[in-house]
Amino acid sequence: MNVTVTGGSGFIGSHVVDQMVAEGHDVTVIDTRPPHRADVTHCEVDITDLAGLVEATVGCDAVFHLAGVANVDEAMADPARTFALNVGGTANVWEAARHNEVGRAVLASTVWVYSATEADRPATEDLPIAVSSTGHVYTASKLAAELVATSYAQLYGLSYTILRYGIPFGPRMREELVIPRFLGRAHAGEPIVINGDGLQYRNYVYIEDMAHAHVLALDDKAGNQIFNLEGPDPVSIRRLAEVVRELVNPLMDIEFRDARPGDFVGHKASREKSEELLGWTARTTFEEGMRRYAEWWLEANQRVPSPGALGLL
Repeated sequence: MNVTVTGGSGFIGSHVVDQMVAEGHDVTVIDTRPPHRADVTHCEVDITDLAGLVEATVGCDAVFHLAGVANVDEAMADPARTFALNVGGTANVWEAARHNEVGRAVLASTVWVYSATEADRPATEDLPIAVSSTGHVYTASKLAAELVATSYAQLYGLSYTILRYGIPFGPRMREELVIPRFLGRAHAGEPIVINGDGLQYRNYVYIEDMAHAHVLALDDKAGNQIFNLEGPDPVSIRRLAEVVRELVNPLMDIEFRDARPGDFVGHKASREKSEELLGWTARTTFEEGMRRYAEWWLEANQRVPSPGALGLL
């Protein structure tokens, strides 16, 4: 199968590319940066360039759309750019897919959309979402992108799959994200800083588990469906800090500061549909994933483990 991945040079995209190559697919990466491997085709196209996207997706059987603004702080700082990329860029990818009669377009969304729900139960994919309660530019842009996908299915018959990501972590994740920041501070002998009380949680998913879900999403039964890619269990920011402390230095301090405006407190997302329909589950525990990532991080940053580190020596 000819598979295209927008944002295939990024953190999640690069792992999706790895999985697709391992499955024997011919892969094209659409990204303004070169891919991390040489055995794929690279099209240096921006997702704001509709003509370029049309040309890059000729002969494509399925497109995974992962490009866009993924950093919530960047989204907050530049909302106009966020909507231009996350919504306008999605519309361009879907229009290119429609033009080239691509069989399936898969959208990377997020469990952040459940911040706009009021249910006190684990959020299922059919849970009503109040657009007036999105609470963040990033959330609003992802919901709008989902509407692009569903509208193209209804109006033009373009099959879609929407994957609502938990929070992925693992090798090649961006250094500005909370896990590498915590590791960096810990190895530098600095205290870990938590915004808020630390009880806000994330549905962390180890990146290899998440990437495997994309392979399963190519199945016919995933057409015109939404799936939560939820981690094994919710992980509070405080628990994350404590795991880093155990891995690096048990005597390290943890400091608490004011919460960020619009921060996603957390809402547990149900894995039932992904398990039953896709046969997917996140098998890697948070602690095991952190151990793997911490080892990779040390090597990537050419660091020597701290003398007090646990499990890394």
